[in-house]
Amino acid sequence: MLNKLSFLGILLVLLISCNSEEKQSADLLVFNAQIYTVDSTFSTTEAFVVKEGKFLETGTVEALQEKYDFKEKLDAEGKTILPGFIDAHAHFYRMGLQQQKVDLTGTNSFKEVLDRIVVFQKERNVNFITGRGWDQNDWEVKEFPSKEKLDSLFPNTPVAITRIDGHALLVNQAALDKAGITLDTKAEGGAIEVKNGQLTGILIDNPMSLVYNAVEEPSKKEQIQALMEAQKISFSYGLTTVVDAGIDKKTIQLIDSLQKAGSLKTRIYAMISNTKENLDFYLGKEPIKTERLNVRSVKFYGDGALGSRGAALMEPYSDLEGHYGALLSPVADFKKTAQRVANSRFQMNTHAIGDSANRLVLKTYDELLKGKEDRRWRVEHAQVIDPADFKYFSKNIIPSVQPTHATSDMYWAEDRLGADRIKGAYAFKKLLDQAGIVALGTDFPVEEVSPFYTFYASTARKDLKNYPEGGYRMEQALSREETLKGMTIWAAYANFEEEEKGSIETGKFADFIILDKNIMEVDKNEIPNIKVLQTYVNGEKVY
Repeated sequence: MLNKLSFLGILLVLLISCNSEEKQSADLLVFNAQIYTVDSTFSTTEAFVVKEGKFLETGTVEALQEKYDFKEKLDAEGKTILPGFIDAHAHFYRMGLQQQKVDLTGTNSFKEVLDRIVVFQKERNVNFITGRGWDQNDWEVKEFPSKEKLDSLFPNTPVAITRIDGHALLVNQAALDKAGITLDTKAEGGAIEVKNGQLTGILIDNPMSLVYNAVEEPSKKEQIQALMEAQKISFSYGLTTVVDAGIDKKTIQLIDSLQKAGSLKTRIYAMISNTKENLDFYLGKEPIKTERLNVRSVKFYGDGALGSRGAALMEPYSDLEGHYGALLSPVADFKKTAQRVANSRFQMNTHAIGDSANRLVLKTYDELLKGKEDRRWRVEHAQVIDPADFKYFSKNIIPSVQPTHATSDMYWAEDRLGADRIKGAYAFKKLLDQAGIVALGTDFPVEEVSPFYTFYASTARKDLKNYPEGGYRMEQALSREETLKGMTIWAAYANFEEEEKGSIETGKFADFIILDKNIMEVDKNEIPNIKVLQTYVNGEKVY
């Protein structure tokens, strides 16, 4: 009898053992959170598991703790968690370099610009003063400045300061001399401003390169410092992937080496600048793809910027008779480059602001992509669109827009365009309805780095002064859900990366951020002040 009971006991233990699963090991449990997964149903959850740098599973904390053993646990204390932000259009390397130059953003007069340059030079004593960020539209006198005061202050030191949009440059005579610019210098694809038979020091678009080419290239140490400073700033705002809209081979290779060394952890989607050297090097090859670097697109500049009246319009500017802006390259050159990209595996991403530039880009894309599915060519900015041209946008011709441009430009944009054309400008909702997606970015350092300003401009259509009270052309606002998708999963799609990032789902990179407030629920006017508490890349805390 005893032997029979013993046998039954052993059998019972064996049955229990067989029916209970051994727990799986995992690296991290994040729980007690309000998590927006941004999956196909835009679901929320309270916890997720990370293993080997990727999301393993989402669910309730009880269910996950029953299934896994964890090396670490993170109690989010009820905070909001989102997928890491993806900035769909920025200038990562340039922003890093700008930390080493005079910062002219937010200046309210030309005198303030001059004062900042004087202070900068006293501190740095550089051989060639460079800076960026002035905007004459923010000054009482809303006209381009001229070089006379720079000549007086810096008669022997070249000075070159770039307008906020990157499409106009003010230089002094020393810089003109160093670049070899005279009254006889040709200005194709831009302008060299002359008044009363004299150079004013204002250069618009292509002629700016003559000055930039005269500036000594930063050392490798300075280049590395720029990338690391850009990373630090980006992580502090929850940006885990940044699209760098126009960099050359040398910079891309430096980024790759720093990523492989483990010091640069930011994921970069690189648009190669449209130069012969870059195109010859990359287009004959397969795209370059690692876990942190994706090189598969070409950046082409179609026209200039609206603020400097360089955007190419079909009809003259409403506030400058007879002026249409300009394309930065001949039409034949643009079409030749587009055909070359179409014959490769690379994506074409074209800067287009004015309705004339957008029409050229859209019609060319449409012609070249017939029968070519899933090429995902992008129109960067897509700022002023003629009503007849919205039809070209789709998931194969993607609008990549920057909401803060609308709230920065709203004070003067209608002056440039008039009451009719403004209806097709900054039309984010209309673009979304047509294309099915929009990729959202900041265009930093043209605008501020903060993605919360992007979110606010997209949903509230106001600037940081809470203007205008009811929002700017609110019929073109995006919802919070649409905006978050534009900054995560849709931006990932525009980069061919939606299978690996952009949402908190099994198998994707564990890139996520923890916020101090719920961006999906707080009063809209609180959105610009939201702070990132922690940023994670591959499940590793980087901020």
